[in-house]
Amino acid sequence: MAHLFDPLTLREVTLANRIGIPPMCQYSAHDGLAADWHFVHYGSRAVGGAALMIVEATAVAPEGRISPGDLGIWNDAQIEPLARIVRFAQTQGCVAAIQLAHAGRKASVGLGWQAQSALGENSGGWTVVAPSPLPFSADYAMPRELDAEGIRTVIAQFTAAARRAREAGFRVAEIHAAHGYLLHQFLSPLSNRRIDAYGGGFENRTRLVREIVAAVRAEWPEQLPLLIRLSATDWIEGGWSADETVELCRMLKQLGVDLVDISSAGLVPTAQIPAGPGFQTEFAARVRREVDIPSAAVGQITSPAQADHIVRTGQADMVLLGREILRNPYWPLIAAQELGQTACWPRQYLRAAPPGSTGR
Repeated sequence: MAHLFDPLTLREVTLANRIGIPPMCQYSAHDGLAADWHFVHYGSRAVGGAALMIVEATAVAPEGRISPGDLGIWNDAQIEPLARIVRFAQTQGCVAAIQLAHAGRKASVGLGWQAQSALGENSGGWTVVAPSPLPFSADYAMPRELDAEGIRTVIAQFTAAARRAREAGFRVAEIHAAHGYLLHQFLSPLSNRRIDAYGGGFENRTRLVREIVAAVRAEWPEQLPLLIRLSATDWIEGGWSADETVELCRMLKQLGVDLVDISSAGLVPTAQIPAGPGFQTEFAARVRREVDIPSAAVGQITSPAQADHIVRTGQADMVLLGREILRNPYWPLIAAQELGQTACWPRQYLRAAPPGSTGR
């Protein structure tokens, strides 16, 4: 079996190892524009040795932001600040990906370290949309139900965002359909009470995700991989389930998805989540095994031995480390040393590298 420092090829993109950085919002943008914080943050992680770096949830429309500090890719002015990050990552052998996102009913709230409640108009808030007029919680705004024209607009926004992402130089795109945001809201019967072609049974609830994947795949270059992030389960009775995730992944594979990034939960605030080391890895393993599609595991993966075990035992093709990479951007370089593998260090840091290390 492959190990953590084996390369992974998806279409015509080869990742140097199986370590990725998942999207983690920085809540530091203004009008959706990447700022100096983003350049330094993502640049330092690109230097650290991870093969794939997925830039945080980047809104396809202003109303698709979680907060006023979210990144955006709904206009051309937002391309170049992102392109600067992509270019630097490439010099470090790190492939930069973008996560295309729409927050739906979880939009228009404070920054990540502020109270998570609806912003009023005087505080810069905006009207939020969703599959059904059901708020995320009593602290969130009542969403407006998307009509047929609104759904067509959302599909067009994702498609235009994919085009801009390619202009920015991204070589991997990920569609965000997890964590209770708009596409996940359509998937789950807990948030989708529609009675039209986008609600009801599994076929209808998955329709928008499938249409967006097809539209983005048609826009995204054939030689470049397309990923999707899914919440495998809502962790609540009557919600979106692991069985449905597997069935959806079978459809998405046929539509041109190349890897499924498996997380969980986020749809309702009352879910009881049995969090612990690697607690979501079983879902990535099941998708990989039953659908025969590459998967990425995420969730409390912290040690090199744990990450390597996940890959070596075929539970996932990649591991994504979030909080651990926030704590230590150079985790991949340290992991290579602990596992007896070689890693390519920045030339500027070679004096701190193990004997025999190569520089880039």
